[in-house]
Amino acid sequence: MAAQQQIRVYDLAKKLGATNKELMDKIHALGIEAKQPSSGLSMADAVRVANEYGYKGDLTPPPPPKPVVKPKPASAPAAAPPPPPVPVATPKPTAPSAAMPAPATPAAPVVAKAPAAPVVAPVAPPPPPPPPAPAKPKFTQTIHMKPPIVVKELAGKLGLKPFQLISELMELKVFASINQTIDESTAGKLCERHKFNFELEKRIKEHAQVHAPPPKVEIKETVDKKDEMVARPPVVTIMGHVDHGKTSLLDAIRKANVAAGEAGGITQHIGAYQVSVPDPEKKGQVRKITFLDTPGHEAFTAMRARGANVTDIVILVVAADDGMMPQTVEAINHAQAAKVPIIVAVNKIDKPTANVLKAKQQLQEKGLQPEEWGGQTIYCEVSATTKKGIDKLLEMVLLQAEVMELTANPTRDAVGHIVEAQVETGRGPTATALVRRGTLHVGDAVVCGPHWGRVKSLIDDQGKNIKEAGPATPVKVLGLAGVPLPGMELNVMPSEREARELAEQRALEARGAKTESGPKVTLENLFDQLAESQRKTLKLVLKADVQGSLEAIRETLKKLPTDKVDLEIIHAAVGNISESDVLLASASKAVIIGFNVRNEAGVTDVAKHEGVQIKLYRIIYELVDQVREAMAGLLEPISREVALGHADVKQVFEISKGLVAGCLVSDGRIARNSRVRLLRRKAVQFEGQIATLKRFQDDVNEVRAGLECGIRLVNFSDYQVGDIIEAYTIEKVTQKL
Repeated sequence: MAAQQQIRVYDLAKKLGATNKELMDKIHALGIEAKQPSSGLSMADAVRVANEYGYKGDLTPPPPPKPVVKPKPASAPAAAPPPPPVPVATPKPTAPSAAMPAPATPAAPVVAKAPAAPVVAPVAPPPPPPPPAPAKPKFTQTIHMKPPIVVKELAGKLGLKPFQLISELMELKVFASINQTIDESTAGKLCERHKFNFELEKRIKEHAQVHAPPPKVEIKETVDKKDEMVARPPVVTIMGHVDHGKTSLLDAIRKANVAAGEAGGITQHIGAYQVSVPDPEKKGQVRKITFLDTPGHEAFTAMRARGANVTDIVILVVAADDGMMPQTVEAINHAQAAKVPIIVAVNKIDKPTANVLKAKQQLQEKGLQPEEWGGQTIYCEVSATTKKGIDKLLEMVLLQAEVMELTANPTRDAVGHIVEAQVETGRGPTATALVRRGTLHVGDAVVCGPHWGRVKSLIDDQGKNIKEAGPATPVKVLGLAGVPLPGMELNVMPSEREARELAEQRALEARGAKTESGPKVTLENLFDQLAESQRKTLKLVLKADVQGSLEAIRETLKKLPTDKVDLEIIHAAVGNISESDVLLASASKAVIIGFNVRNEAGVTDVAKHEGVQIKLYRIIYELVDQVREAMAGLLEPISREVALGHADVKQVFEISKGLVAGCLVSDGRIARNSRVRLLRRKAVQFEGQIATLKRFQDDVNEVRAGLECGIRLVNFSDYQVGDIIEAYTIEKVTQKL
């Protein structure tokens, strides 16, 4: 009877539609004793709890499961007999011989009792439970989530702020932060409060599979059709030695003064321009020529090579008064390696010291034989100052371009090369690109090395915004995510996704190439590595205005002799010097070198506070000289011994303070503060300091050759006649690289 008067807590929770924990809290709040959900409650207590929930249904506990108790006694004995009848049934094969004998009848009752075993058959129906009827959703909207249920994600699904959901959780006595998880029942209650159904999707465990690597994004090469090809402007690169008038000649062509804006009148980076020239054959029509101006300084070898690789024609500028110079030879080698035709412009013919014939003879030795001498090289005598011969030079360029039949397909996706790249204030990364094929439009998705982006704006050489750039057109591209290296290829991609994937793929490959294991320490190289660790190192942070100048400075600094001092460039980038550069230099104990850049606001004060030195330069060879001097300054000075004089011991005197050597200075001088060594038959007997140096009764600072003196040494008194006292000093000599 007691069992009928009680109901389990978990059974009551099911009837009331509450969780065990929530119901236990309610029971304790009513002062009813119950230790765990399996505890029993009296019917009176159960009614009190049900009234709190407004439940008016039947609270009678479910009856105990009868099928479990009943089959045990009936099926256990009945199941045992069936195995014995099986061997009894084996004689059945003999049954055909006696078809209807009387003995078969007694066997029938035995078998009839055995069929009591069919009681096992009714036991089978209980296992399959009746299928639960699908519950009808209470609300029209349902929230689906996969485990785990994170508070922040659930709040987003419910359209609430995370703190609002956390507040509701606290009302349910669940304390969870924004990134913690909650159980399914709690999430269901929260959704019910806001009139949402909640369904938890189960994660399907899949068998482990070896996934193939994602397909690599590649640039599809398209073959241009002949009927799509149209004539394009020639790309002309002006090359030559420093200060031979390359930029001045281009200024005369463009009628703009670029050289005045360059530091020291020397071009520091590649400039790309496009000019319109009257067609010499068709009057009234205009043809375009694209010019690239390269630096002539020896540090910019890579930039000249880059200019030669993207050009159709090279104009080699040679000063008539200087003739062929080192960078002239280098420019010829770059042009010949790129198999580009060369037009020689002999400049500065207006100078009184001009010698055109000498320049032609020097260039002929390098294989540039003039046409008038039976060769194939076009020579033009020009003067950038007086504008003489410039029209003929442009006419020769157009003639050479006509012979080369330069064509391109303007309808395909654009392909170009980066000429220069930099970071501009207010614009971010910008790159000067030369379009080689196709047409580049604003809005195109592009990839350049490990950088990608969408073209936000195109600016021509006159500073005007344009919507598209055709073949052989130099433009400044805005919209790249980073600063590409000069010489990289610029490609238009079908979509931003493909451009981003290809850039990330290239960046990953570049990082993998840089990751190399360091040399392992062995007994053979241990001392060498210890010596390397003690070497002096000059650390630099390099900032330049454009990527090309930065590249040239790095290559030039790498050529400095580093047998005694190591040079380490810990950071190199384009743009102005920022506070982060100063903090990096402070942490690394480095010096900041800036080339054609300036300090951002507040950087100077931060540098003073951090003790970082910032050096700014506008001419490259001044920068290189200063770095070389700084490297030499890190070397420890060499100690060198310098002999001052010698004194012969003529007699030994004894005084109250000890023995004194009476000496005659034979050469040089003996100084009071100099170091001395006493030689006896060419063997060193003593090395130290002079205690007293006297002449007659007076203390003196030095005694010169031919004079006598008395010398007493520190902690030494074993003088003998014939000894020689040698005075010397140690000088510090600065080392050189």
